[in-house]
Amino acid sequence: RYEAYGWQVLTVADGNTDVDAIRKAIKEAKACKNKPTLIKVKTIIGYGSPNKADSHDAHGAPLGKDEAQLTRDQLGWKYGEFEVPQSVYDVFRAHAAEGAKKQVAWNALWSEYQQKQPELAKQFQRIAVDKKLPEGWVDALPKCTPDDKGKATRLWSQDCLNALANVMPELVGGSADLAPSNMTLMKCTGDFLKESYEGRNFRFGIREFGMGAVCNAISLHKTGLVPYCATFTIFSDYMRNAIRLSALAQAGTIFVTTHDSIAVGEDGPTHQPIETIPSLRMIPDLTVMRPADCNETSGAYKFAVENSKLRSMPTFMALTRQALPNLPNSSIENTEKGAYAVIDCDSPELILIGTGSEVSLCWDAAKQMSGKKVRVVSMPCWELFRAQPASYKDALLPKGVPKLSVEAAVTMGWGEWADAFVGINVFGASAPGGTCMDKFGFNVPNVVACAEKCMKGETGVLSDGSQGKH
Repeated sequence: RYEAYGWQVLTVADGNTDVDAIRKAIKEAKACKNKPTLIKVKTIIGYGSPNKADSHDAHGAPLGKDEAQLTRDQLGWKYGEFEVPQSVYDVFRAHAAEGAKKQVAWNALWSEYQQKQPELAKQFQRIAVDKKLPEGWVDALPKCTPDDKGKATRLWSQDCLNALANVMPELVGGSADLAPSNMTLMKCTGDFLKESYEGRNFRFGIREFGMGAVCNAISLHKTGLVPYCATFTIFSDYMRNAIRLSALAQAGTIFVTTHDSIAVGEDGPTHQPIETIPSLRMIPDLTVMRPADCNETSGAYKFAVENSKLRSMPTFMALTRQALPNLPNSSIENTEKGAYAVIDCDSPELILIGTGSEVSLCWDAAKQMSGKKVRVVSMPCWELFRAQPASYKDALLPKGVPKLSVEAAVTMGWGEWADAFVGINVFGASAPGGTCMDKFGFNVPNVVACAEKCMKGETGVLSDGSQGKH
């Protein structure tokens, strides 16, 4: 398989005893500059253990004190537990001396480069050495008012990526063969290809897990690059382990996903995320952003870029296929709070909380509740809101005021913020996106009806989408 990929594939027939063959293979791999190398090393598990070699007993548990000693005896290893022979220290000290020589040579090369290419040297210093972001980079992000025409957040994401690409040469990434749908192609640069390394668009192909793993590796290489990768929100399941490991290993990958709800439409329930976003919120140290308009998308990118470059931590974005209006009071600064009031009032009788495409639905529903004091809250990021001071959280979502969440996803987890929930706890259907949203309860009349029930003291799931199945 790897040979078919075009890799160099080397085999070490006896990895148990032939150390020279292992060294030879590593040397050959380092010498190969035009393709990656896979080294297959054939070994026996638990080699040297008289009673547990070549068995599962050597896999999932320690050998045990007696068997460990028998293994030492059989291998001729005369040192005890945690005893390091002097020869090992000698080898490592020799490597340190060689490393010092290489450092001197690199410093000379760097000094020469600074003289010959001063502008590129400054860029390299900022990106790779100091690991700082360029001056004024946030100013490149788009900003809108409610009077500006709305569009899908995947399109605002495209604007953000291309604005950043022009001022951040360290931004690299691509899509799993969905760039025209994810809107993730950087227009100012070409493709990163064999013998053409100046391009910054990566054509990953339909391999989401590999894509996520590559981006994690780019971040963990610590060269100051900011990697992003893209696919449909539902296909994040294919790279879930890479997403989880990005949080565990502290890799600053930006996961850009689009088509984030049943509003995907005719592709049907196989392509419609239901449990996806709430389940990703369960991953420790992963920040999940579901922006509702232009300014929130820009805010999501500001946070994601800083989270990658300055903290080496991952961010997951869920973006819409359908157009959304620009909201009052939305801003980059408010997005970074995780939640804020889109429509505010003193002493609210009810609070509607939405994320992404459902914020504008809450806004429309509030307009229909004449005579009622309704606060509408946009919550683009649970994790950022959770990190706010208690005083801010209590002021925005005061105790004793009925709260209704509205999100086109399963209702799991919303009990942390709301008393009652409008969601979808069933699979979707193949129909136009607007029809799906309407039939599964994401419409003004249903939200208003649920809001009135919430104000009367009803709690829990008030709308679970099951009406769309009848």
